[in-house]
Amino acid sequence: CREILPRLAGLLAFDAIVTDPPYGINLNTNYAGVGVYGRIVGDDAPFNPKQLLGHDVPTLIFGADHFHHELPAGGTWHVWDKRVDVRSNSFADFETWWTSWKSGPSRILRYQWVVGTHPGARPERVAHPTSKPVDVMRHVLQTCPPGVIADPFMGSGTTLRAAKDLGRKAIGIELDERYCEIAAKRMGQEVLF
Repeated sequence: CREILPRLAGLLAFDAIVTDPPYGINLNTNYAGVGVYGRIVGDDAPFNPKQLLGHDVPTLIFGADHFHHELPAGGTWHVWDKRVDVRSNSFADFETWWTSWKSGPSRILRYQWVVGTHPGARPERVAHPTSKPVDVMRHVLQTCPPGVIADPFMGSGTTLRAAKDLGRKAIGIELDERYCEIAAKRMGQEVLF
């Protein structure tokens, strides 16, 4: 991200940033003892969003509540209610995302995605420990201004998959090669609704 995003910005290769970076919370990714995930690179130190800001494009960042003090004033906060009607457990009930632009009033997106309760959210079915559902990312992208999307922390490519499903162009950056391979396979799949 720190190396490639500035180069892309210099080429005017993207029109918006939509990403889900490490939150800096040192998340234990050994969900329910499954143990299929390694640690998230960079999650063991506070995240600095300044590397995402200053490109003079609309920017949308998941988990920004963990580093809100580093964000500029303004923008809009939104909430993804992951529980809907499921009781709380040891995982978060909701997640937030912040947009650098005033995208209307703050909203709540209700989409159940709780590890162990939603068939698609079972650890053995999710390629990345903090993967978002494609449906959630489709919703998020529909609120974004038009143009090419850049995701500098693409993980297993959910943002790119959602962009493809919506007929939008997207650029992904990922440090971990195994997730790049998963993302490439997802891009080769037909649209799944």
